[in-house]
Amino acid sequence: MTSTQSILGYSFVIVLGALAGAAVPLLGAKEKRLYTFLAFAAGVMLGAAFFHMLPEAFRGGGGYAVFSLAAAGFFALFVLERYVFVHVCEEPAGSHENANHQAPHGLVAFLGLSVHTLFDGVALASATREGIGLTAFIAITAHKIPSAMTLASIMLGEGTRPRKILLYAFFFGCMVPLGAALFFFLESTLSLTALAPKALAFSAGTFLYIAVADLLPHLQKGGKDGRLKRIVALGLGMAVMFALARFLRE
Repeated sequence: MTSTQSILGYSFVIVLGALAGAAVPLLGAKEKRLYTFLAFAAGVMLGAAFFHMLPEAFRGGGGYAVFSLAAAGFFALFVLERYVFVHVCEEPAGSHENANHQAPHGLVAFLGLSVHTLFDGVALASATREGIGLTAFIAITAHKIPSAMTLASIMLGEGTRPRKILLYAFFFGCMVPLGAALFFFLESTLSLTALAPKALAFSAGTFLYIAVADLLPHLQKGGKDGRLKRIVALGLGMAVMFALARFLRE
């Protein structure tokens, strides 16, 4: 299977995952386990960055460049999210956190979350080029499902029609193949040497930012029992990616 075929297959599943995540609040399903799933997603993204993406980028691009680009990816997403787009926390529209302030407009939420997803598409393409596409796919899918739940919850709280919400979720998921196409366009037109490991290092920085700034804060929410479940979920997510790294190297 070629890289393009793999990316198309991964993207198709991610889009389906986004639609499934958006359907949860539309169907009235309970969201109380969302925070535990977000903690697991944080572990998966941390594991993907530390156990797969950074080591693979280091082998292909060298130490100084890799860690510089990882820091650049972290900083770039911070600037985009905090100062270009309104920050959208991954909170259900009816949660206590959103009860004390006005929820972001659905379109702004869509744009802010789509920035993440566009970078995820770049990460998926560069990881596939480096032979670790499955790792990026798992990490992205684990993050896109709760992100789509958040987007749908915000729009539902604003009175948006369900059909329109699903349409937004579809385009939100389609940012992944769009980001992958952007990577291949840059690879073919800029004639940069070793673009894949450099893009992979930059993407690892964006993964670390999403995990640390958007997902890990959920470990502090809820009572002691819920907090313990989220800590276990975080460790499990990292353990899964560590085991996958060992398995893929065999």
